[in-house]
Amino acid sequence: MNYQDMKRAYLNGWHTWNVRSVLSHVYMPDGFAINAAFKEYREGHYLKETLVGRFTNEYGREPAETAYPGPHAFDESYTEMRFRWCDMEIQVESTAQGDDLVLLITPLRQQVRPAMLVLEGGFLWGRPGWVEKREGHLVAHALSGDRTVYITGQPMEDPNIPVQTAYLSVALAGPVAVSVGKACSLEEARSLIAARREAHQRSCARYGQLAELYEAMESALGWDTLYDAAGDRVISPVSRLWSIGSGGYVLFCWDNFFAGFMASLGNREMAYSNLREILNQQTPAGFVPNFSYATGQVSADRSQPPVGSAMLLETYRVLGEKWIVEDLYADLLRWNEWFAQHRMNDSGALCWGSEEIPVLYGNRWESEGVHATYGAALESGLDNSPMYDDIPFNRDTHRLELEDVGLTGLYILDCRSLMELALLIGREEDIPALRQRMDAARTGLEGLWDEENGFYYNRRTDTGAFSRRISPTNFYALFSPDVTPERQRRMADEHYYNPEEFYGEWMLPSIARNDPAYPEQNYWRGRVWAPLNFLVYLALARTELADVRRDLAEKSAQLFRKEWREHRHVHENYSAITGEGCDSGNSDKFYHWGALLCMIALADAGYVPGLGQPLDEMAE
Repeated sequence: MNYQDMKRAYLNGWHTWNVRSVLSHVYMPDGFAINAAFKEYREGHYLKETLVGRFTNEYGREPAETAYPGPHAFDESYTEMRFRWCDMEIQVESTAQGDDLVLLITPLRQQVRPAMLVLEGGFLWGRPGWVEKREGHLVAHALSGDRTVYITGQPMEDPNIPVQTAYLSVALAGPVAVSVGKACSLEEARSLIAARREAHQRSCARYGQLAELYEAMESALGWDTLYDAAGDRVISPVSRLWSIGSGGYVLFCWDNFFAGFMASLGNREMAYSNLREILNQQTPAGFVPNFSYATGQVSADRSQPPVGSAMLLETYRVLGEKWIVEDLYADLLRWNEWFAQHRMNDSGALCWGSEEIPVLYGNRWESEGVHATYGAALESGLDNSPMYDDIPFNRDTHRLELEDVGLTGLYILDCRSLMELALLIGREEDIPALRQRMDAARTGLEGLWDEENGFYYNRRTDTGAFSRRISPTNFYALFSPDVTPERQRRMADEHYYNPEEFYGEWMLPSIARNDPAYPEQNYWRGRVWAPLNFLVYLALARTELADVRRDLAEKSAQLFRKEWREHRHVHENYSAITGEGCDSGNSDKFYHWGALLCMIALADAGYVPGLGQPLDEMAE
């Protein structure tokens, strides 16, 4: 097996991908797509596409639809999306198998006059073909043959709709069945959808009391995954809204490594695709960039937290296939070498940085913060964290004047993970150099321990003073084997359980509660972020702090369930004061890494056996 063969089988074996709108369905071999749209008659508005979490609708004056993402089985065997719009509520369920697709569209609440359902047909990505309306059906003519779209319900005509292709339109006076491939009556569609819904529920039920959390994680990844025609690949951008605002898609470094690992519990191909495709963005310099846009732009000045090797290791733990390790290993090793060469100080501790680059696109990210403090903060992934307020930037070293506990701990994890992967695939010759780099980082980390306060602190390189502005990243020191059980306990009792710093109902806050910036609750200035919780949980894996692990898993699940049960949201971040996600305009409502909160609980319950434990003691 190799990645290209797997990718081709993956694309050929799947029936539908949701593109742009979550109510678009595509027959992948031909690029033939149908899109569900709606016209209401109280004011004449038209909903051409449905998205999760937007505030305005570009096709009308009314507020945007409010979407409630339901289940989205990884294999497309069942999906459900419900939305409210113009005082209506509509549910759309689907099932795909082989070449056939069935949709069941049900109005749950209506206006006085029923809306019109419009099914638009067309070919995407410049694929050859044409669509015609014939005898009440849509017929798609593709190179591989004809495909027919059938619909139940009372036909309804209205030429005043923004459609430029063949379409079907019916009154949405009651449930409507749509089928592609072969005709399906309303009763047949209801029966089939009910059976697939029950089968999906049984599939999730294997996670016992955590079935809800698994289903939420699968839903987040399923609805956010799309097909990139330019790269002929399947990718899982962080959300639809981020992708639309980035020219078609955006890949973020650590976000997509996390997505690959999360997908490993339910879809091998999605897991491998996300790991490989974000690593394919690696720059000629050797680092995986902070972002890669559909426009072709990448963040050429900076990388992001080096979690790729660890996520590959954890994915291997779940799926057990060496070939993907062999495929990714060399690129991950090169990234590790880049961090040592460009971000490691003589002490062994590492600093975040930003390189000097030319302007090629005229995008704000080629100038705003580049080769300056803000660019280095962006490399940390904690964009506006108070930890980096007023920290000088050294333009000679291209680094912040701050040795960073979080980066140093993550680099130790990266070296440790690569050594285990090297042993797995017979690359033992790489281990001495990896061990040397890891030992240097371990030495540097020890210089950041403050015995008086029982914690590892960032240290200014220009003054030598500790920085007392702390975040969950300070707990990444626990990735080092040098942190003794006594120190582990102090870090837990004096800092994790300290209500003045991190402990509370909603946690972990991204800056200590007693920090002056904490009340702002603005992005990384105090809000709770799932990746911080997850990485702290992973850092706890080889410690004796079982009580902290369990507590963090319970707190993470509690936080996630709050907005999931209320709104079916998977938030980018959450308030550390109220647990809300919707209270902030810069918290995307369906951002897949929010489901890392679910992954913590699933791992703690044993569904990722041995998370964070060594595959081979030789790598210790």
